[in-house]
Order: sequence, then structure tokens, then C-alpha cells
Amino acid sequence: MKAAVVPGVNAPWGISEVPTPSPGPGEVLIRVRACGVCANDVWLTRGVFDFPSATPSITGHEPVGEVVALGAGVDSRSIGDRVGTTWVQGTCERCDYCLRRLPVGGQAAMNCAAPVLTGITVPGGHAEYMTVPAEATVRIPDGVPYELAAPMMCAGYTAWSALRVGAPTPSDRVAVLGIGGLGHLAVQFSDACGFETIAVTGSPDKHDLARQLGASMVVGNGEELRAAGGADVILATGKSHRAAADAMRGLRVNGRMVLAGLDPSEAFTIPPDVPFFAQGQRVLGATHEGLDHLVEALDFVESGKVTPVVEVFAMDQVADAVERVAKGEVRFRAVVTY
Repeated sequence: MKAAVVPGVNAPWGISEVPTPSPGPGEVLIRVRACGVCANDVWLTRGVFDFPSATPSITGHEPVGEVVALGAGVDSRSIGDRVGTTWVQGTCERCDYCLRRLPVGGQAAMNCAAPVLTGITVPGGHAEYMTVPAEATVRIPDGVPYELAAPMMCAGYTAWSALRVGAPTPSDRVAVLGIGGLGHLAVQFSDACGFETIAVTGSPDKHDLARQLGASMVVGNGEELRAAGGADVILATGKSHRAAADAMRGLRVNGRMVLAGLDPSEAFTIPPDVPFFAQGQRVLGATHEGLDHLVEALDFVESGKVTPVVEVFAMDQVADAVERVAKGEVRFRAVVTY
């Protein structure tokens, strides 16, 4: 099969011929049709995070396609099922964390002694075929094209999980910080749920688009958010903890700041002039919070209430897709078809 193999840190992604995998017990073989390019994929292959240990080094944790073969013992999936998988396929089930029997999601990746991670510890989705435990797959609704389903496996999953963690009530105001791969979906989720939604972005060229996505107002920073009346829930979806800290200036009393984006270079620090101790506020983390959340997110796409904005690249354009993601030039999710 053909796959986008990354030979080493900072090496260019290239299409290579590698053996087609076979499903083991409990696994399915997926004919990948599309896979998103996440900024984390770029960081993994450029030395920001540890380079993937999987051999061959095939990254990609937003793959979708159809089941073409079943491993022994699989009865929950059938040939032809449209499915996808996510960042965390499974856990060791033996360490102290796993013995707590918590839902498998992003938290498990951070705490399990030996998690199974798509595109990191096992080959990922930038390939024509991949094997995945059947229980780690989620069905793709028939009405959702693969190109739109792929970003939901991570970006959409994270954005919807963040809104759920923030737990806004019907009268709450929701602010989305960062209008990118996660943020453009978070705005749509919030608006689809009926919340007054404010976009916070330092990019003037995104203002009109943020309004088209469902934002009733667009501001540039935390002080402007405060001047506009503030927000009860802030979803920090971008890659800057400094911007998230600044947005705290616009968080209302008893509000929730939800950190859903990764900043590999700087810690989140509450500014000294923000009287956090007296406000009853909370700072929460959110990532993939359980496959039931992903199913809910896909339902929004099937209904037409949420639509990922994607740029589609052919397999032989994968290196170009990666470069454009690295430079922040994609609006808003790069998807490679296989």
C-alpha cells in the first residue's frame, strides 16, 4: 500500500510503498479514504514532541474510511461499515490509572503507562490502509462525506468536548478564543446549541468569517471581551496560553476557562492583575472526553448544523498540506484523501 512515511525528525513527508497490514484478533482493517492534518502531527515530526515510535512512522489521527476486513472475534463491525478512529485507540488496562476503569479518551493518553496512540505508538491514518481495534472505531453517518468526517475525529471531538466540559447553562455567554481548526467548529457548536457566542481573535481577516460561522460579536482580546460584557465560558482553542491568560480578563464571575488547545512552549499563567482568588472562577482542561461525545459531534454534522471548513489535498500533495498547516495558511483543516 501507499503511505505518507516520515523517515525522521524534520524530514519531509513522502509517499512510500509499505506492507499492507492485516487485522489481528479484535481488529478491523480500514481502507482509509481521508485523514486530517493536525498541528500535533506537524509538531510530532519536527521535534516539538517525541518522534513517533511506530514503525513505519506514519502519523495521522483523523482517519476515516470503510471496513474491508475483520479480525478474529469481531462481531460489532461489518464489511462496508463507514468508520473512523481517534488519537487514543486503547490502554494497557493494567496500570494504576487503567484499574480505575475510566472512559478511554485523551486523559488516558496522559496517564496510562502504555497507551495505544494513533500515529504515535502505532501507525496512523495517512495511508491507504490501517488496522484498528473494532472497539476504538466510531460509525460515520451515511450523509457525512469522508472529507468532512475526518476533522471531527480530533478537532471536532475536542471542540465539542470542550463545550461540554464548560457546561454552559441556557442563559450563559460563550466566548471562543482562536478561530482555527478547533475554534471554527467550537463557534458552530455553541451557536447550534443556542448560546450567545463571541469570537475572540487577533486576526482581523477572520472577523467576517467568524460571524458567518455563528458568532454574534467578534473582539480582539480579553480587555475587549470584558468591555463587551464578558463571557461565562471561554473555550481556549488556539495554540497560545498567553492569549488564553489574557482572555481571563473577560471571564465573568463564576465563569469557566476551558483550555482545549496545546501550547508546547509556554505555561498557562493567570495574570497578576486578574483577581482570580475572589471570582469563583475555574480553569478546566478538555480533550477527547469519550466516544459518546464524538458520536454527538458527528450528529451535528449530519444534521447540517455544523460544517467543517476544509481544504482537500490529494495523497501526492501531503507534503504541501503539512507545510501549509505548519505556516498557519489552511482554513481551517487540511484533509488528505487516500
